Amino acid sequence: MSVRVRRVYEAPEPDDGVRVLVDRLWPRGLAKDAARIDEWPKGLTPSTELRRWYHAGEGSYEEFAHRYEAELAAPEAAELLDHVRELARKGQVTLLTSAKEPEHSHAAVLVRLLG
Repeated sequence: MSVRVRRVYEAPEPDDGVRVLVDRLWPRGLAKDAARIDEWPKGLTPSTELRRWYHAGEGSYEEFAHRYEAELAAPEAAELLDHVRELARKGQVTLLTSAKEPEHSHAAVLVRLLG
């Protein structure tokens, strides 16, 4: 199983495999055709409330990760997570995010859960 995270603003690479946007909002200033997104499962992304809470600086990354994992246990999100896990079993999957620090974002939580 091979899953990695890249910033969506980086140019696509031939070895990206299936490119999955894991942000709820479309990245600012990025043309849809330039992004080469294969899938955009919005139900797999943090809720608007959780995203706003975290970006407001009201909690730690660890608390954010814990709350996000709880959201991912909901049926729709769990099904989407299983779908991405199945894609990764078949080949390379690249999770794309606009987060400036992907290692401290929801994408890192997803990689850990998919691994």
